[in-house]
Amino acid sequence: MMTTMMTTMNHSPRAGRTIGSARLAPKFQARSFLSHKLAVRAQASDSEAKTTVSDGFDVNALALAAVMPTAWLVAEAPALAIGREYGIIEGQIMSLMHPAFMFGLLAASLYAGYLGFQWRRARVLVTEIKDLKAQLPKAAEGETAPPSPLDATIKSLEEERKGLISQKLNEKHHNWGSLILGLGTLMAIAGPTNTFLRTGKLFPGPHLYAGAGMVVLWAAAAALVPSMQKGNDTSRSLHIAFNAVNIGLFLWQVPTGLDIVAKVFQFTTLP
Repeated sequence: MMTTMMTTMNHSPRAGRTIGSARLAPKFQARSFLSHKLAVRAQASDSEAKTTVSDGFDVNALALAAVMPTAWLVAEAPALAIGREYGIIEGQIMSLMHPAFMFGLLAASLYAGYLGFQWRRARVLVTEIKDLKAQLPKAAEGETAPPSPLDATIKSLEEERKGLISQKLNEKHHNWGSLILGLGTLMAIAGPTNTFLRTGKLFPGPHLYAGAGMVVLWAAAAALVPSMQKGNDTSRSLHIAFNAVNIGLFLWQVPTGLDIVAKVFQFTTLP
């Protein structure tokens, strides 16, 4: 009878699950910093009130098992510092990516603006040359036109326009603008995301609001390109205005951005 009862208990589903949990729990502990941290929390919870369900599962062991895959991917021990739950994502390297890229995008914006104005100059020269040619003295029938002081000016402007067109300024301006729009939008989202991961909250203020406004202006300026390509001067003027305001916001953000960089150095550590 005793032998039969022992055999029944050994093959009981409840007993098997309890034994399985007891064997698996040590394997889940301290594989990385985060999993060790969770294990400590589970032990602390056991000391206050051991919580189990009626069929013998240890709730803490099951919770630890559930988060192990995430812990393995995110919380590798070499990448973690004390108090970090997201590993290297909360460190100085990732936190400084936003300001580093944004300073680069500020320089790119100034260069793209220069290219845009140069291409606009090439278009304006067409009208200037046409107006000057209209002022040249008319030649009598069967005779060549008399020389004019405007001839040298016209020749100079034509050479200038030819040089500008050879630089393919419109293509360069378009490529730099596309880079600024794509990378700028990405980094504008990555910056607040990193702040939230590090601190658990955002800090609404001038820097954040100006950054959101810049993304809107980038999108609005890009949306005008199709009508600009059709020769719409109003769209061209708005495109220039939007980007001029954007660069102004960019420059205005620099002081507040440097304040945030100082806080990153103060409250984060490598990597």
